Amino acid sequence: MDWETSFLSLAKSPSDTEEERCENAKRMIGEAIRSSQTLQKLEINVFAQGSYRNNTNVRLDSDVDICVCCMDYCYTDYAFAKGLSDSDVGLTLGSYTCSQFKNEVEQALRQYFGSSAVSRGNKALEVRANTYRVDADVVPCFEHRRYQRDSEGKPYCISGTELRPDKGGRIINWPEQHYKNGVRKNDATGRRFKRIVRILKKLRNQMDEKGIRAVKPIPSYLIESLVWNVPNKGFGHDTYMADVRWTLAYLFNETRKLDDCKEWGEINELLYLFHKDQPWTCWQANNFLDAAWKYIGLE
Repeated sequence: MDWETSFLSLAKSPSDTEEERCENAKRMIGEAIRSSQTLQKLEINVFAQGSYRNNTNVRLDSDVDICVCCMDYCYTDYAFAKGLSDSDVGLTLGSYTCSQFKNEVEQALRQYFGSSAVSRGNKALEVRANTYRVDADVVPCFEHRRYQRDSEGKPYCISGTELRPDKGGRIINWPEQHYKNGVRKNDATGRRFKRIVRILKKLRNQMDEKGIRAVKPIPSYLIESLVWNVPNKGFGHDTYMADVRWTLAYLFNETRKLDDCKEWGEINELLYLFHKDQPWTCWQANNFLDAAWKYIGLE
């Protein structure tokens, strides 16, 4: 196969038509939230997150993740500011829950789109696609605040999001930090960072279709974060093939032992990429990288 020609195609962002359908989904979900009399009393931020917002989405007709974040209530983390409490930062305990908020968002979506177009999942509410918009996963959540202290000991917070799935647990995300850091690296690499991410995501999908088992535990988010940890000097060669080769070789060598990559972070730079609580391991990543190298036929 002429991989350079293939990579030129794989590196491209989604078509204008797909982008328009994603934008339509985001806009209409915002309208649904604003039209709800129940939700109008709350300060709510509605924004795209995930691969669509970060311009690394690859599948035609892929869904779009829409965060619906209630800013009037928050979950707090004082692990990085020992001794601090809610009262110290002016917060009081409220009775409104994330589950209640999800119920009200679900009601608003059903009223706007019709009940048949909306289904409830453990983490998100799915709004099904039509010819005008793509599938959308709507994630109702509260603000998450990680408190820290500055050099003078004064508290400040880093703002993220936290959702509470119906089946229990908690999921904390940092979409704004992810977006800004991704843009910064993309600019620093002559826009090659996101192009290489899209190439590897599409390669992963091709390998999955061919039944290559090493790709099964590898989500697209992990691929994006792996490429994030590649030094900027690995991008900007004369060909995409050279960039892909450098990226795969570096990542493979560095993930052979956990000690060599244990300090790697997610793109948000607030979570470790190979922490014990992650749903993947460095060995799974290493197996995928080895399989990708062989799939391309590199030597």
